Amino acid sequence: MKRTGRRRSSVWDCFEQVGNFVRCMKCDATLKYCGGATSTMMNHMSRHHPYIAPLDEDEKPVICTVQCSSEEESAANNQDIMQVNIMSPNVAANIHERDYGERKRLKRSSVWDIFIKVDDEVHCTMCDTKLKYRSSTTSMMYHIKNKHPDTMPNDGVSLATHAEVTELISRMIEKDMLPISVVSGDGFRELLAYTVHNYKMPSAGDITRLIEGHFHEKVEELVVQLGRVEKVALTAEFWTALPFQRYITVSCSFITEEWQGRSAVLQTHKLSSDSHPTTDSVTEKLLNTVKTWGIPGKVTACVHNNTQDILSARACSRVSWDYATCFATTLQQAVSDGLSEDLVRIIIAAGKLAKHFSYNILASEALGQKQVQMCLPQHKLIQSSKARWDTICDMFERLLEQRWAIKAVLSDRTVTNRQEAQTLEIEDDCWQIIENFTPVLATLKWATTVISAETEVSISNIYPITFSLIQTHLVPRENDVEQVSEFKLKVQTSLRSHMEVDSNDLSSKPALIASMLDPRHKHLSFLTPTGRLAAKVKLHELVSKLDVITTTVGPKDEQQETLITPDISQVAMPSQMRSDTKNTMMLLLGDNYSSSYATDSEAQVDYYLRDIAPSLDINPLDWWRVNGPRFPKLATLARHYLCVPGVSLPSLLSESGQAFATMRTRLSPEHVDMMIFVNRNA
Repeated sequence: MKRTGRRRSSVWDCFEQVGNFVRCMKCDATLKYCGGATSTMMNHMSRHHPYIAPLDEDEKPVICTVQCSSEEESAANNQDIMQVNIMSPNVAANIHERDYGERKRLKRSSVWDIFIKVDDEVHCTMCDTKLKYRSSTTSMMYHIKNKHPDTMPNDGVSLATHAEVTELISRMIEKDMLPISVVSGDGFRELLAYTVHNYKMPSAGDITRLIEGHFHEKVEELVVQLGRVEKVALTAEFWTALPFQRYITVSCSFITEEWQGRSAVLQTHKLSSDSHPTTDSVTEKLLNTVKTWGIPGKVTACVHNNTQDILSARACSRVSWDYATCFATTLQQAVSDGLSEDLVRIIIAAGKLAKHFSYNILASEALGQKQVQMCLPQHKLIQSSKARWDTICDMFERLLEQRWAIKAVLSDRTVTNRQEAQTLEIEDDCWQIIENFTPVLATLKWATTVISAETEVSISNIYPITFSLIQTHLVPRENDVEQVSEFKLKVQTSLRSHMEVDSNDLSSKPALIASMLDPRHKHLSFLTPTGRLAAKVKLHELVSKLDVITTTVGPKDEQQETLITPDISQVAMPSQMRSDTKNTMMLLLGDNYSSSYATDSEAQVDYYLRDIAPSLDINPLDWWRVNGPRFPKLATLARHYLCVPGVSLPSLLSESGQAFATMRTRLSPEHVDMMIFVNRNA
């Protein structure tokens, strides 16, 4: 295109005009031509061909508004309006003259303005944080972004974006428990190539090294945390991944000095796949985990979800902690024990009915029409799952809600033929059993949900709920049908057996000790007077043992046992006279005369038990945060026992547990331990 009055730009040596577009002769890129302006082409050359870009000596830096679009982008996106800063000729000329070594030094990340390298570590000069250095600045970038956002270095946009994308890919794999090989998929690579300009896709090895870096960072953080706590609780979760690979994931829970509950995964071990794991092999893995993390002597109890009695009294001889079965697993076993043949037959019939409406489109549409006509909620039917008994309750509740709409569809011969109707129809006496049985299942589901909820304290609720179920909710009533009464009695018997509620050693169970140390349940009103007395004696015994340990180790924080109150007499008399008077009064009346804090161990227990119990909606850790100085010995015990979870993590009924159980089946054995660790400790 010929222009008068101005010299033709040398950028036309690299571009040719094609209608309203210009085509780069170096890479065949097509750009929108705005009729006279070469800014788009100059910007393209400076970004994609910086060392061969033809620049005129007399061209000045300019900021102009242009419309940029490639041939591919114009079909899917609107034309974006952007501001492009054009480089001055002198700067461009200098770039051409620099050699490769100088250009490489220009790419040095500005995080090194804040970090210094010491051996195989990097030290932050602003907060003295130490990080492992593995030839990547990603961890330093994240540290600055999270801890010092005001000093965030501004590297080149493209370099920072690509590093962040790679980091996000590794985080995605960690959070979603995906196989690392996902980065090798053609579809995933096409997506990244389309969304991130000029992005160089990392290899599976690169992503593995990033995840390993995250793994080592989290390990170091957890080691520091565990070194600060006195006691921890373990959870041993047995699970199976396809194809029939058995694992045990060992987690720990503890309470911090600020009375915050914390939990973290420690290690995942692959068990023998050719036979059931033995007691000795599982115990050995638990002991190795405890030794690896440096917490021998710190474990209060271990909660597990094993139903094969692997962790039994025989195993207790080799360990110093108590064992407790996951309450959700125990309740699931009790429900299974309570199901009679009649109830199983009704459950199968109900499942067949729900399946029919799920897979038959004509029946499903007819059900929706009947729901509208009868003013019923437009809900789909729910099918139960063999793996989760609580879905039986969900299925029954939905069938009862839609009972008459279901009957109407089954009676309509244009939708359901006579043979199908006879096969699917549930008899009236079965409907009565379902109606009578559903509230009982709902109560059991509620009990499991309360214990399985991801709260900071759950173990202290186990025995209060267990006794409430046995003494109230599972007692047969006059209007109960025979099958439901039988179910209640069987579940009662199973709970009594598994929870050992009639045992003479009940007061030694970690769950009951935790109930005493929970201010909401400390009165143990669900026990008999004899049981309450035994529990009180046990609490005195634990406090006495704590005194012996404290005396052996040495005095700790004596100020915790002294009530700090303002000294009003400071205004009234000189300091010397005030000191003499105070010392004299202490000699006459004793150090703790005016203190409401209990310093004697037995007195602490008595004061604590006589204190008014708070309401059930308070968090026991919040209560101890405020009242801990009043009962320092009991506060220490509360940290030891309230950290024990009521269920193995993740629990059977929690949403995160269900999702986690599904995702982890996709892991390869080589990366199971690392991936579960970084996922659960995120």
